[in-house]
Amino acid sequence: MTHRMRDQPANGRRRFLRAGALAAPVSLSLLCATAAQAPAGADKYPSRPITLIVPWPAGGATDITVRTLADLASPVLGQPIAVENRPGAGGTLVGPALAAAKPDGYLIGQLPLTLYRLPHQQKTRWQPLRDIQPVLMISGVTFGILVPAGSPLRSLGDLLDWGRAHPGQLTVGSTGVSTTAHLGMEDILSRSGISCVHVPYRGTADQMLALANHSLMVGVNSTGFAPFVDCGQMRLLAVFSATRSGRWPEVPTVEELGFPGAVYNSPSGIGLPHGTGPRIVKRLHDAFHHTLFQPRHVAELAKYDQELTYLNTQQSPSLPGASLGQGTRIYRTPGPRNRAAGAAVTIYCYPP
Repeated sequence: MTHRMRDQPANGRRRFLRAGALAAPVSLSLLCATAAQAPAGADKYPSRPITLIVPWPAGGATDITVRTLADLASPVLGQPIAVENRPGAGGTLVGPALAAAKPDGYLIGQLPLTLYRLPHQQKTRWQPLRDIQPVLMISGVTFGILVPAGSPLRSLGDLLDWGRAHPGQLTVGSTGVSTTAHLGMEDILSRSGISCVHVPYRGTADQMLALANHSLMVGVNSTGFAPFVDCGQMRLLAVFSATRSGRWPEVPTVEELGFPGAVYNSPSGIGLPHGTGPRIVKRLHDAFHHTLFQPRHVAELAKYDQELTYLNTQQSPSLPGASLGQGTRIYRTPGPRNRAAGAAVTIYCYPP
């Protein structure tokens, strides 16, 4: 009896070891199978709707063109793309949203140039070059200087003459503080020794409304203003492009009016959180690239006089850096010289 009692645990141990030895290859096989299947999740992307942040108000030129692109890309991806507007802060609110998001490809955003400019102006917890992965560059816009159709200011010269004669009374609207529109006009006014009241808006639509009802004297905007000019509500005084617009060949460039180097454009693209898997990035790139050149999207860009400016995933990060030179030059313009010339700019936040 005693012998059997001692023998049973030994037999149990032997059976346990034999079972473990048999189970080990099975467990290893399961682990290997699981590891082999892990990357395959990207192959099933997307399996649910994607959210696309547009950091501008609904109804503006950028919003409409990006929505068109999203509508065209949705069938290619096999999932809907829901556009979410987050206007304000000069189009930079997309930055912290993408930086904080899970890098799984289900939150993407439109990337304006102001996104890359902001960290040069103030401290941010996120850095666009570190935290955001560009997918592709889509389009570029140029900017123009506008007044209401009934304004007595019929040229850029008239505008500057009025500004000199009425220091601090010229009201100039842009799409936000330190946006390309703001910096372009500040460049001209600084060189001309003119002070103004800068009124930053959240986007094109509200700025155009202010111009139309004469609560704003001058607007500087991207080519989202095209329908307002074409229907006779606005007068386009000058454009910030390198050459005259084919759409308005009678309108001079700012550069040819005596401001060398005053050429401003703003490329934009699509991006997502850094760390997103390369298969997901490529899936999105290929889908948007496929729809980029479709007639409906090209026609929508042409409607707002925007240029198709495609760069792939590898090329896209180089463009913002090259485009920031003008802004850096304006930021570094010595303050005392501006004050001596009377070129201070008062900032009013509107809408509140």
